[in-house]
Amino acid sequence: MIARVKKHLVPVIVLVFACAVVTPSSAQTFTKEVAPIFNKSCASCHHEGTVAPMSLMTYKDARPWARAIKERVLMRDMPPWHLDKTVGIRRYKNDISLSDRDIQTIVKWVDAGAPEGDLAAMPKPPTFASEDEWFTGRPDLLVTTNDFVMYANGPDWWIDQYADMTLAEDRWIKSMEIKPSNRRIVHHAVVYALEQNPPAGTPETGIQLNEYAVGKYGNVFAENTGMLLKAGTRLRFDMHYFAIGSEQHNRTTISFKFYPKGFVPKYQVRSVPIRNIPNDELEIPPNTVVRTDGYFRLQRNARIDSFQPHMHMRGRAMTLEAIHLNNTTEILSSVDHFNFNWHVNYIYADDAAPLLPAGTVLHMIGIHDNTAANPHNPDPTVWAGFGERSVDDMLQVWLDIVYLDDAEFSRLVEERKTKALIH
Repeated sequence: MIARVKKHLVPVIVLVFACAVVTPSSAQTFTKEVAPIFNKSCASCHHEGTVAPMSLMTYKDARPWARAIKERVLMRDMPPWHLDKTVGIRRYKNDISLSDRDIQTIVKWVDAGAPEGDLAAMPKPPTFASEDEWFTGRPDLLVTTNDFVMYANGPDWWIDQYADMTLAEDRWIKSMEIKPSNRRIVHHAVVYALEQNPPAGTPETGIQLNEYAVGKYGNVFAENTGMLLKAGTRLRFDMHYFAIGSEQHNRTTISFKFYPKGFVPKYQVRSVPIRNIPNDELEIPPNTVVRTDGYFRLQRNARIDSFQPHMHMRGRAMTLEAIHLNNTTEILSSVDHFNFNWHVNYIYADDAAPLLPAGTVLHMIGIHDNTAANPHNPDPTVWAGFGERSVDDMLQVWLDIVYLDDAEFSRLVEERKTKALIH
């Protein structure tokens, strides 16, 4: 379902300098100009104990990688934020991207010889919890699968694992996060709720709760927004494993953080996937660039809280637009340099989340590049279509959607208009 993730982030380039660099007073320095940028947008991944290949917490850590850093930020490969900033909604809660000014600061620093600067100007480094701790905070409930043994060599393996919950009463989820015990063999994990007496229309596969993949480690819902987890629910873990040359074990855990007992959030969120239908119509001939479309009509008024595109190796771009009731169109979000190594969930700022009336059509436009110009393409000479393997492809956007009654929808729209007039 999700393409295999390569663990490297940048090419290994080690630079050795035999003499100190004389720093002009006007030059960008690590301590004063560059370290604050790294602390804001890079250090959360690039510190000791993470999967990143190097730390960027100190000058000694970062200096050997200076030219590689320049290359990656100019290409906007790093940090992993693949939105086209010239169109659509511009404000997101989890935006770690670099501004044009940040990029130019880094480029000037490298071009000046990557000087260190005055140690007294070095900002206080951020602190991070261990990778073994929960990003979403101390959990109220943990649910874990039985041990799974993955063979040493062979093809990828997809399997459903199940786990029962010790939940005595219905609870509203504030946040949740999935963590495999052995990330080396887990490509992705998607958890579904199998309720005892599901309402009519519930998929037999269950209600999607959350996903684990590199770039997406947890989900914290907006204020007064949650997902209902019912007592007696069984969890289905949709697992994708891959072999690494030796027999390996894994247990996967999902953590839940709840609203207080008795509290019912005002808004109920649902995870909604939009695909091209039927999936088998996805065709990507050799040496071609292909556009594929998918549509979803909102039966009720809605607020969209997040946008997460999903393709495999040949995926290059995806746009989500709204076709309004007056037949005009509006781009909501667009990823123009998709990277299958990172599964980023773009979370809209509270006052920027799209508010769309019933009848609006959500239009997904996906671009697959099966040419040699695509650096991720495993083989531009072969035909590709829909499939679960990394060398196959797919087209999907996951949206967190809150449905609204007419009164609440009108209230939120008027509130948004009033704020716009004030500012």
